[in-house]
Amino acid sequence: MINREFFQALEEFAKEKIISREVLVDALESGIAAAYKKEYGESKPIAVRFNEERQTVNVYAHRIVVEEVEDPDQQISLEEAREIKSTYKIGDIVIEDITPKEFSRIAAQTAKQVIMQKLNDAKKEFVRNEMTERQGELVNAVVRRKEGPTVYVEISGSQMEGVMAQSDQIPTETYNVGDVIKVFIKKIREGRNGPQVVVSRSSAGFVRKLFEMEVPEIKAGLVKIAGIVREGGFRTKLAVYSEDPNVDAVGACIGNKGVRVNAVVGELAGEKVDVIEWCSDAIEYIARALSPAQVLMVSINEEEKTARVVVPDEKLSLAIGRNGQNARLAAKLTGWKIDVKPYSSVMAAEGAAEEEAADAE
Repeated sequence: MINREFFQALEEFAKEKIISREVLVDALESGIAAAYKKEYGESKPIAVRFNEERQTVNVYAHRIVVEEVEDPDQQISLEEAREIKSTYKIGDIVIEDITPKEFSRIAAQTAKQVIMQKLNDAKKEFVRNEMTERQGELVNAVVRRKEGPTVYVEISGSQMEGVMAQSDQIPTETYNVGDVIKVFIKKIREGRNGPQVVVSRSSAGFVRKLFEMEVPEIKAGLVKIAGIVREGGFRTKLAVYSEDPNVDAVGACIGNKGVRVNAVVGELAGEKVDVIEWCSDAIEYIARALSPAQVLMVSINEEEKTARVVVPDEKLSLAIGRNGQNARLAAKLTGWKIDVKPYSSVMAAEGAAEEEAADAE
């Protein structure tokens, strides 16, 4: 049985390098076997073999030689076997070429269904394994289509599709079909049609990878990232430190004349990025986390994990940030609940307390 289309398909799939040649051959053999059984109703063990050089497909039946046949589909008598080949003996396997000249339309459809199912299963497994290994990486991708707020991209260097939900997009950006963008491989999830590669541009991991690319000291381990928090499109706070006293962790991330941090900001479409030095002292760390605001005083309640921060009146809006964003990110970065107060209100409260105390006397 010769079918050149099978071998053309084999070559095309092999070129795409998504599915191995062995998996393809196995899928095609399973499909032909299913078609044969559909056509002839055979329950005997059969095997399909491909000869790629000759571009032929052959179907073989396997039966064992026995003295007394109990299952004609599985067994063959010694007498009948010796009619095929005189040297057969009890226990031998008789292989018969039962290749049909052609299949009916229904049998061919069965073969196609089996083949496509196996190939789809193999492709899903490939996506799961390949992308699981690349989870947490930053990759280039091409925007292929948009469905409502969801953007679908093709990950460069593969034919994998990435899904970027609205929550994983930078709100200030617009994505057009054909755009080449960087995306962060966030996770692999199981969808209705198999594994999906979830990608993001709004996650903190996206910024972390950008800094790893731009700052050699981070990649080398000389500068370490203690924490990173982000509200995509608006602000990122990055806490860094170095165990080497000769290395300026913040300076390494900023770069000469800001070249490194500006490269990151450029990729983030102008998003504000605060790079601060991590500190084990909670009071000092909280004060630094509220950058770029100036902090006058920090008092903490370790049991409740709360902090009261006093800032100059004119710096209050800067410390809190638009819609509370700066203070909120500082709280996430440090792990402390932060209450920001202007200097005048603190002084007024202290003055009132002193007056009450004096009256009580």
